[in-house]
Amino acid sequence: MKILVFAGSTRQQSYNRRLAQQAAGMARAAGAEVTLLELADLDIPMYNADLEARGTPPDVLRLKRLMWEHPGWIICSPEYNGSYTALLKNTIDWASSPVAADSEWQDGVKPFRGKVVGLLSASNGRLGGLRSQSHLAPLLLLLECWLAPRAYALAGAASAFDADGALTQAEQRAGVQGVVDQVLWATQRLHTEPR
Repeated sequence: MKILVFAGSTRQQSYNRRLAQQAAGMARAAGAEVTLLELADLDIPMYNADLEARGTPPDVLRLKRLMWEHPGWIICSPEYNGSYTALLKNTIDWASSPVAADSEWQDGVKPFRGKVVGLLSASNGRLGGLRSQSHLAPLLLLLECWLAPRAYALAGAASAFDADGALTQAEQRAGVQGVVDQVLWATQRLHTEPR
């Protein structure tokens, strides 16, 4: 079972990147083949249709393939001004844009269709980034993803991780584990049984 995990942040000390690392570790421990994607490793400009008309950037095609090859995803979404980040929106906009000259990617929804997605967020605020999840969920549904009904928002993130980046409280670990478990369970059933 292949699971893609990524955070909508490239900040070095990002709480959501730390959370993504924890979720990836839990999924691996459960037997999944996990790709922990760092969006900073992709050379993807701000979306611009004029730029796209000159040719889809190679790393966008790489991103599309990564998304398509992994039937289950876990997205850790930071919250900026009550919503998800521009980085995450830009990533989704590029990944969902059809490539007219490439028969494999003429369908913009192809990288998203049928993916099982679990949502996590981390913030130092009391809501833990919950509002970013509430904005991201409708976008993913529009792109024909299956959303795990369980999500987790980590509040007080500044004090939630130890020096090695691990979550310090059992309740926090259980919250993340619950999302990971649902994604693995649903991915296995939706992508191995007849539909």
